[in-house]
Amino acid sequence: MSKADQTRLTILSKALELVYRNGYQSTSVDDIIANTKVTKGAFYYHFSSKDDMGLAMINDVMYPGMREVMIKPLIQSAAPITDLYKMMETLLKDEQHFDVAFGCPAINLIEEMSPLNAEFNKALSKLSLEWQKAIQASVEQGKVRGVVRAGVDSKQVAHFVIAGYGGIRNLGKVFGRACYTTYLKELKNYLQTLA
Repeated sequence: MSKADQTRLTILSKALELVYRNGYQSTSVDDIIANTKVTKGAFYYHFSSKDDMGLAMINDVMYPGMREVMIKPLIQSAAPITDLYKMMETLLKDEQHFDVAFGCPAINLIEEMSPLNAEFNKALSKLSLEWQKAIQASVEQGKVRGVVRAGVDSKQVAHFVIAGYGGIRNLGKVFGRACYTTYLKELKNYLQTLA
């Protein structure tokens, strides 16, 4: 990776940390510059504006990370009920990338920026839609393999799972990590009804 690419990635990674803790609108370019120790010129060499940087943060940092954890495990799933549960359990128990007090960076950005900025809405919709399609494909494969009932609507399952994730991340901000355990128990019960 070239020095310029490394600088760009450093800016995006630090911006994601700041946005996760403070919100997108509350995080200024000056905050990002101060925390990355790059010059304003270096920032604007890589990004034409804060929104340009925000979109790159979604597309180049958040998207690849989410794809690894939320989509890849489902793409070739032989056991969708188990794998959907494991994916959610992994997400909710990940203390390295997530702080229960701050929820999920993608959910936070969806809530904060989707209604305000069409480009953010488009980028965040892409993330959500790909996750939805991966869940649906996993459920459909489960139907083919006979481990998911034929009458199960894979799109409804995907919406339910994604909405549950967004909701529990927000409840975690209020009630702490303990509510994740309750959610995971009920998610497991729900997923077992699909067999």
